[in-house]
Amino acid sequence: MNLLNSWRSIPRLRWRSRCLLCGAASSAQGICPGCWTDLPWLTGAGCASCAHPLPLPGLCGRCLTEPPHFDRVIAACRYEYPLDGLIQACKYGGQLAMVNALAAMMREPGLPRPDLIVAMPLSTQRLRERGFNQALELARNIARITEIPLDGGLCTKTRDTPPQTRLPWKERRKNIRGAFVVQRNVDGLHIAVVDDVLTTGATLNELARNLKRAGATAVTGWVVARTVAGNGADG
Repeated sequence: MNLLNSWRSIPRLRWRSRCLLCGAASSAQGICPGCWTDLPWLTGAGCASCAHPLPLPGLCGRCLTEPPHFDRVIAACRYEYPLDGLIQACKYGGQLAMVNALAAMMREPGLPRPDLIVAMPLSTQRLRERGFNQALELARNIARITEIPLDGGLCTKTRDTPPQTRLPWKERRKNIRGAFVVQRNVDGLHIAVVDDVLTTGATLNELARNLKRAGATAVTGWVVARTVAGNGADG
């Protein structure tokens, strides 16, 4: 039985030695070798900017037409089964035991190291409702593994916005415009923004715009999963 079929009722302390996906014995990251291999890894050619899959390496039409403020997105997987269930269980079900596994998917040796890690912020209202920011939990884990500094308070979201999934992609930039504040100058820094899922990139684009206004020379999005061909998510 796939354990994600009933993630809302999963006990929170069951994951220390069993695979999050199949229940078999697992490694410390929480997913057994077989399930790890079968994850929907994002491989092959993709947009050099937003990481959307392409037949050949290069830039997608959207990034060519409207170049984003972020420089690059690094995405580990496609946002699809069974990874979507893991992310939803963490994000909406409070299953923070999933964080180690999700963070482990984001390890890519050999990439240029940023100077600073930040998490995609939540509004005060959304944080109060959820009780935690899953992006910040991921960022803490990644910062510990990579030993790259994390600034959990650098970026704040000053107003609650309707979920991006309810809007056509053309409306998402307008929805998120002006929602972020960067609390200090970040002159000359390469900043990695950690989040769980990227859809159109509108949310990351707006935060990157503000980070560059505060002096950042480069902004890279680090995400667990990238939606492809209309799969729904938040960003």
